[in-house]
Amino acid sequence: MRRVRPGGTTRGALTSVAAGDTYEEPRDLPRLWHVTLSVAGPGVPLTELRRSLEQLAHDHPFLLTSRYASDHAEIRYWEEARDLHDAAAVALRLWGEHRLSAGLPPWEIVGLEVVDRETYHQRVAEGYGPPPAAPVGVHPF
Repeated sequence: MRRVRPGGTTRGALTSVAAGDTYEEPRDLPRLWHVTLSVAGPGVPLTELRRSLEQLAHDHPFLLTSRYASDHAEIRYWEEARDLHDAAAVALRLWGEHRLSAGLPPWEIVGLEVVDRETYHQRVAEGYGPPPAAPVGVHPF
């Protein structure tokens, strides 16, 4: 049973979309962004670095892959964010926020790339950019 509001309108009435109209995603919904974060600093023992990166992957479950050497590392993952600014802000905080809990070295961020999902897949299809992260996990360069 529908209730009629004053003025003759009904609550919960459905509206239709005319044939041929297109649906547009609301602009404020989260999107997926592919993030590549590069860090570097003084050399550290590889076994400690690997353990730290594995802990970071545990703490940050969307982490796809990490590559490392004694004095630098690259972390690749997908971030869900409203826009590029939000995705980049999260990426720039990632290393510092997890430094103590994961035992990461006191390295600085030396590179950051954030691209939307469509751009990432287009690059891969055209043979540019890094291939999809396989195998997933923590690996030496």
